[in-house]
Amino acid sequence: MDTGLESKILSQGMNPELVKQQINHFENGFPFLKIVAAATPKNGIKVLSDKELAHFQKSYPEKTSQIEVVKFVPASGAASRMFKDLFAFLEGDGDLSKSPFVQKFMDKIEKFAFYDDLNEVLKAQGSSINHKLDSRDYKGILAALLLEDGLGYGSLPKGLLRFHSYPEERRTPAYEHLIEGIQYAVGKGNIVKIHFTVSPEHESKFKTEIASIVPKLEKEYEVKFDISYSQQKKATDTIAVNMDNSPFLEDDDSILFRPAGHGALLENLNDISADLIFIKNIDNVVPDRLKEETKNYKMAIGGLLLEIQEHVFEALNRLKSEVTDSSIMHAEHVLTYHLGAKLPDGYESKSHEDKATALQEKLNRPIRVCGMVKNTGEPGGGPFWVQESDGSLSLQIAETAQIDLSDSDTQEVFKSSTHFNPVDLVCGTKDFEGKDFDLLEFRDMMTGFITEKSKSGKDLKALELPGLWNGAMAGWNTLFVEVPLITFNPVKTVNDLLRDEHQ
Repeated sequence: MDTGLESKILSQGMNPELVKQQINHFENGFPFLKIVAAATPKNGIKVLSDKELAHFQKSYPEKTSQIEVVKFVPASGAASRMFKDLFAFLEGDGDLSKSPFVQKFMDKIEKFAFYDDLNEVLKAQGSSINHKLDSRDYKGILAALLLEDGLGYGSLPKGLLRFHSYPEERRTPAYEHLIEGIQYAVGKGNIVKIHFTVSPEHESKFKTEIASIVPKLEKEYEVKFDISYSQQKKATDTIAVNMDNSPFLEDDDSILFRPAGHGALLENLNDISADLIFIKNIDNVVPDRLKEETKNYKMAIGGLLLEIQEHVFEALNRLKSEVTDSSIMHAEHVLTYHLGAKLPDGYESKSHEDKATALQEKLNRPIRVCGMVKNTGEPGGGPFWVQESDGSLSLQIAETAQIDLSDSDTQEVFKSSTHFNPVDLVCGTKDFEGKDFDLLEFRDMMTGFITEKSKSGKDLKALELPGLWNGAMAGWNTLFVEVPLITFNPVKTVNDLLRDEHQ
């Protein structure tokens, strides 16, 4: 890297050594994951029985009353993609017959939780939704919904949009996450801790929304909320390059750095110290009438993690105290039976001390339990067995882009996958001595993504860090649990809010 480029990188507050690594990734790409089998209910995905669910519903709250629990909610994304079709119509010729999507939106407009707010905006402008519909001024309705001089939904984050209607109120996803927190994330001291990752421009609006909700919920449910916020760190941005891998320069001759995807939030997660951390996306919420199964399975995966963690901690403490046949056999049992992991190649020929070291290395890691839903054709990651460099196998969430679908054997493994990752995780990030793991030590930096974008009419390549639940957690001990499809209800487009699950 020449000194001129290095000084420019330094002047923009970025790390030249990291940028050098990033450019190397652009030049050489990333290797594919070596998936050897799909994780299924027969091999790698646990299906809980009614008896187990009942057990965790009893044991989980008893344990969480003694520990710190945090609900971690990535909420920084703007909702603009939700309204892509509406924006396209707003910028088009206004012919409703050309857009079935907008036709459906207009036909069902009274079913949206933001209907009354939108009507108030139009009334303030001397009109109403019905008047606009009667006069076929569909663009007027969309302008009032999306633009800054109306509700401004086109530039707000999803967490602050009205999603669900109740007789007495209309709730945002942020509100629904607080309700969920009361149901399964009450920790020591009767405190519900929720952490939102937000964009800088939206943080004050989040705080205003939360402040309007918390006092009422604290009084009604006799809990205390501890709400915190963080922003994706600027230092995690990655360099953008031209198609020839040279740095992409802005009009002012500065280098373009871009947010590096949800994998950058590993830094935010790493800053949280808690005994149990749930991770769930901001838009995956349902009305109260459908929350029961979500609550039951959140308690189940949380309870399972705490029980597995007890076994792991006991095994590590025994190995630390004394390396014996008994302590080694116990640790092997915990690794292979409770965690479902496979021992590395050549393990059996190792000495006692080397076996103990290998077991300690495998067991003393962050733990996560991931809910998995049956695959109904959703795009995105799924659960697989992946071969590690030492010959052992681990459970990983792999995105399609990480899999070599040009290889026929790999393609067969991919096609045999039965489940999908709905981002339903619970994490244990403390070690057996109660110290916080440095989560950055357990990510696989060779599992990033390269995507093609454009800016100012010019093509560019962008680099995403290893995904938060993919390569960023590649070195964690992982368990997969089947959860019901009803627990996965993301809102990708505004018309998803018309589905029964959101009404």
